Amino acid sequence: MTTIKTISALTLLLFSCSGSKNKFDASGTFESVETIVSSEAVGVIKQLNLYEGDVLKKGQLVGYVDSVQLYLRKKQLQAQIKAVLSRSPNIPTQVAALQEQLKQAEKDQERFTNLVKADAATQKQLDDVSTQIAVLNKQIMALQSSLGISAESLNEETVPLSVQIEQINDQLSKCRLVNPLNGSVLVKYVEENEMTAIGKPLYKIADLSSIILRAYITGDQLPTIKLEQKVKVLVDDGAKNYIEHEGLIEWISDKAEFTPKTIQTKDERANLVYAIKIKLKNDGSMKIGMYADVKF
Repeated sequence: MTTIKTISALTLLLFSCSGSKNKFDASGTFESVETIVSSEAVGVIKQLNLYEGDVLKKGQLVGYVDSVQLYLRKKQLQAQIKAVLSRSPNIPTQVAALQEQLKQAEKDQERFTNLVKADAATQKQLDDVSTQIAVLNKQIMALQSSLGISAESLNEETVPLSVQIEQINDQLSKCRLVNPLNGSVLVKYVEENEMTAIGKPLYKIADLSSIILRAYITGDQLPTIKLEQKVKVLVDDGAKNYIEHEGLIEWISDKAEFTPKTIQTKDERANLVYAIKIKLKNDGSMKIGMYADVKF
């Protein structure tokens, strides 16, 4: 009798185990889109206000790199521009003497015109004054042109210096460590007072408000799913129960691969599987690297 009860119990256990294996269609692990934020400047990190686990906002200032030498170089270039422009001619002042002569000649022309009409002066005297006016006009035009060319040449000398200032302004802005996106700091690679360089990683960040489950399916399951399809994601709550979440299939691999050792599929005998990505809203309970099951 005892033997019959034992066999019955084992049979029931086997059936229950067999049933539990078919509760899901695929399994996978959670991952996220991770971004490594790197330095865009060279120098000593003077401040870096972040720690692993911190939640940062896009555009948040988290620190800065030493920029004293860049600032001094900018001041030097500004002084050079000022020195070059100080050599620029003052056109109105230098033309003023000729303009005064022109005014006097025009008065003489008006006076001689009246004298000629009254037969008190000769036509030659009037013509001489008119010639003088024409000469003065040409001299003024020539001087203005010459001074204008000189001033333009000096302005052109400052263009390369202005461009260098713009470059330094860009480098100065890159000395400010500004967080590029909303997310949580996963890894911090450097500390304050360390030397950094262009391209050196500072920290890794990921937006965990939504998370991705990378799961694997067999070729037999492939025709039954499609992009934008809603699926159920089952997450173990630690008490031998599952919490159900709704996810959306956002990617299906077009290439088969060998089954990862840590992943189970509905058909465990399959050697080749297809990866899929399921995106779902994270309520904070889902962490990178956790396992989850999927039901289509």
